[in-house]
Amino acid sequence: MKPGRNRDELCYPFIYETSNLCDFEVVTDELCGHIGAAYSLLPPDMPDIAADLDRVQPLAFHVNGSIRGRLAIEEGDLAWLQERLHHYHEEVRDRLESFVLPRGIQPIPQLHHARSAAKKAVRLMVRIEQEGKDIPMVLPRMCNLMCNFFFVLTLVINKRRGIDEIPFVSKSYGR
Repeated sequence: MKPGRNRDELCYPFIYETSNLCDFEVVTDELCGHIGAAYSLLPPDMPDIAADLDRVQPLAFHVNGSIRGRLAIEEGDLAWLQERLHHYHEEVRDRLESFVLPRGIQPIPQLHHARSAAKKAVRLMVRIEQEGKDIPMVLPRMCNLMCNFFFVLTLVINKRRGIDEIPFVSKSYGR
């Protein structure tokens, strides 16, 4: 497949590439959209979470361009996100014991979608590296942090709303 001359019929310059890099860029674009959706659906009584999502959303686009273009994620970005993750860990320490079913009212589903997209981005970086492209470790580290951050935010939001998660007990990996 090759793009035609009509630019209206081309959503992204690299969309017809066969490498995993284009798929990575599409997934991180999706990640950014899920973060934006979660941000826009936050209730007004959670300004701390809104401020954090406002800051983390551009990081998803910085991850997006950091393989094809210049590296735009720094150790300081990781340190900030890890500090925020630990901050929220303290708030839900009592809820971090088990895996839970991904349920809740908005923006909980959007945060779970963001969490999943961050995982997909890590998996695609593994594939891109297999294809011979060097991946700076700051990128998968950031996506792994994002994944954990979004999960913890779902716990925080549910706790603040007085909603208990439904634990998931695996029949595959149970004791």
